Amino acid sequence: MHTTYKRSWAEPYKIKMVELLKMTTRPHRLKAIREAGFNTFLLRSEDVYIDLLTDSGTSAMSDRQWAGLLLGDEAYAGSRNFYRLEKTIQDCYGYRYVIPTHQGRGAENILSKILIKPGDIIPGNMYFTTTRLHQELAGGAFVDIIIDEAHDPLNEHPFKGNVDLNKLDQVIKTHGAAKIPYVAIATNVNMAGGQPISMANLRELRALTQKHGIRIIHDMTRVAENAWFIHEREPGYANKSIRSIVHEICSYTDGATMSAKKDALVNIGGFLAVNDWEVFEEARNLVVVYEGLHTYGGLAGRDMEAMAIGIEESLDNNHIRARVGQVEYLGHMMENYGIPIVKPIGGHGIFVDAKRFLPHLSQDEYPAQTLAAEIYLDSGVRTMERGVVSAGRKPNGENYYPKLELVRFTLPRRVYTQAHMDVIAESAAAVFARRNRIKGLKMVYEPKYLRFFQARFERL
Repeated sequence: MHTTYKRSWAEPYKIKMVELLKMTTRPHRLKAIREAGFNTFLLRSEDVYIDLLTDSGTSAMSDRQWAGLLLGDEAYAGSRNFYRLEKTIQDCYGYRYVIPTHQGRGAENILSKILIKPGDIIPGNMYFTTTRLHQELAGGAFVDIIIDEAHDPLNEHPFKGNVDLNKLDQVIKTHGAAKIPYVAIATNVNMAGGQPISMANLRELRALTQKHGIRIIHDMTRVAENAWFIHEREPGYANKSIRSIVHEICSYTDGATMSAKKDALVNIGGFLAVNDWEVFEEARNLVVVYEGLHTYGGLAGRDMEAMAIGIEESLDNNHIRARVGQVEYLGHMMENYGIPIVKPIGGHGIFVDAKRFLPHLSQDEYPAQTLAAEIYLDSGVRTMERGVVSAGRKPNGENYYPKLELVRFTLPRRVYTQAHMDVIAESAAAVFARRNRIKGLKMVYEPKYLRFFQARFERL
């Protein structure tokens, strides 16, 4: 009798350089988190041991990317690195026209100013903080059309990023297609826990929007991770490359905003890509106002070169398998400790359900913000809140109260080892063991916009 074992996998890279980490004591961390107003965004990086605040701009670049920095053409206009980036985006993603921006929200700003008019409605598969704010500042209103399963952290639907087509149809009937400048579609929906949208759902969405003459704009920040889940979970895609799956995803959309600081493996950069010449022409005008010339968009030539190389690397099957695999490893460890997490495990991080972790705290006591502070205090691991603080306020001043109250353990790409994952899971388990003694927070300072970045709290 033969027993079949699942073979272990290892990262498809080796370490060439290291950055030493600062080890801190609990008294040091208590002082640091108090000075930061119990907001992990306000901690100094030097006081953090393992930094899971975000996967945005925190990944490790490859030797090819570092070499690319030396090939930067720092001409103000017409840098050869722009044309290299433009061709890479056209070849890998299929969009016709490219506007580089300093990061994703630069692209969101320009797109919102071009397409959204006061009174417009923008349906999308769950909000993202900066995206929704730009839509609101342009006079629009976001409407959530994601499937109901996405709001249930225990539901194991394989594609919780899917659009509920009945919800979208109702929005169109209520407001009219003329009031909908585009449908906003995120691949690997961040606020739902890094959950993918299926190719079948995208095809059905494309058919519905074409029927009404409505654009689809793609937030493609984590499109390669989404492609991996399609590769693993959707019939007909197991033998297709990540690159071909990504290209097909993009083919069902009319344009995209990209924060290249995630999937594309760079520390700064983004772009707006569209297929419509008139939208491109207006974007090319506005980028000069807000970012820089249309051939650099707020970036150095070397940044564009590193981005072009990173896009290519992000579409490698071995890379994305190891990237998502590390997230899965951490998620399974947390499950073994009984820690309540969003299921299924997402693509860029583990999302701990703070409502179930700290059931004795109401959302007005900021359970996710509290838990993020407690994790840092225990081990020096920095995570971030994705709940009522991140959700912010409605235009009328009332709080949004999202169904999901989460702490995001976001893994930078190609940065930490499996041993780091063990330390992270053990820290979460230690805090879970004393969860009944944890008290909540009160907000003592709230900025006007995107309050989760700078708000300050005190313990109750």
